Amino acid sequence: MKTILVVDDEPAARYGLRRALENKYRIAEADTAAAARESLRRESPDLREEGHGQPVLIVSALDTAKTAVEALRLGASDYLVKGFELEELRQRVSNLLKMASLEQENDALRRRLATEGQFGQMIGRSAGMRRAFELAERVAATDSTVLILGESGTGKDLLAQEIHNRSARSGKPFIAVNCAALPETLIESELFGYERGAFTGAAQQKKGKFELASSGTVFLDEIGDMNPVTQAKVLRALENRTIERLGGTQPIPVDVRVISATHRDLPAEIRAGKFREDLFYRVRVVTVELPALREHKEDIPLLAEAFLQLHAARMGRTAKLAREALAALERYDWPGNVRELKNALERSLVVGQGAEIMPGDLPQEVMRGDAAPIRDARRLDTAGLGETDFREAKRKFEIAYIRGKLEQNRWNVSRTAASIGLHRQSLQEKLRELGIRRPGREPVAAE
Repeated sequence: MKTILVVDDEPAARYGLRRALENKYRIAEADTAAAARESLRRESPDLREEGHGQPVLIVSALDTAKTAVEALRLGASDYLVKGFELEELRQRVSNLLKMASLEQENDALRRRLATEGQFGQMIGRSAGMRRAFELAERVAATDSTVLILGESGTGKDLLAQEIHNRSARSGKPFIAVNCAALPETLIESELFGYERGAFTGAAQQKKGKFELASSGTVFLDEIGDMNPVTQAKVLRALENRTIERLGGTQPIPVDVRVISATHRDLPAEIRAGKFREDLFYRVRVVTVELPALREHKEDIPLLAEAFLQLHAARMGRTAKLAREALAALERYDWPGNVRELKNALERSLVVGQGAEIMPGDLPQEVMRGDAAPIRDARRLDTAGLGETDFREAKRKFEIAYIRGKLEQNRWNVSRTAASIGLHRQSLQEKLRELGIRRPGREPVAAE
């Protein structure tokens, strides 16, 4: 039998509610807040007339929209004005208990899926992926700051989104900022906004991501690429829960949860003087690590099947992987991780014409299973290191790095930008800046 806790300082009110509901439910009563807290520990009620945690029905003599809205904002599940019909009360209670039961079932299902290898849009049954899902499931129920670690393409953004979706802030905004894709001159104004006249071109006030995410979540993707000045302001926002717009003088309170992600080794960045140690400890209250795909290849058949179904449904066709094609997928080391696998299977569906995806339909580097990405990495490690001038060394490294990534993605700018965490327009600007052209001076493909 379900238990309902009635909290009211008037004995007559408690008596009336008990008589209306006691035929179907077990009734516990409290006349003060202290007594209610004690009853919560002792009775574990399924529904309360007022409170927080279990579903709450507020019964009040005040019949105003403002009062009802405020009650719902503070966490009440429903609001009922005194003078109600008893049948209406019984129906409201029944509906709330059914809703609570469904929510409990959904929570149990989500926890079971996480342990079995599914977390929102992410799937993986390997030990490493299950550990990540289970930890993300636990931290989602809290308001703790989270740091997600993993190489580019492992799904850090999807994990952050799902943590938000499972949190108490799920109905509020989820605002993502790619710190690597924004120039240093723009990231601060993107995060904190600016006042009119703060700089040339600031014709009107603009709210930043922290304000836009009010009561929700800010996702700082690739936080390891954030410049030191902005790091200091993010640290202050986390510590004081306030921000200041560029050109502003008044602190603005912000209520946001911060989830960060990076592919960088932040302790090494701290030793090199590139990342603030105090900010590191603030953002890594809970750390969730996503393994590279080469470290959990046993998930490749599961991922490949899911991606094939996704792409095939969108293209209005069906296809499956030939055994030899699957073997090729499992041999390859996937430097671009799950994102690269997803793109490779989309390409294979476009190229392949039969009911089966054959090895010849796969990208050449996957079909060969060669170590070209590793050789590229070694070449990149030495690119420009012989230069004595820092600017020239940096330019040569950027050219070698971007050309290597473009070659891996067959000179497709959109896919390359996605694989390295840049917007397509930002990558195109960098190509023009460095003078990078496709071999034979052909235009670089934009799509």
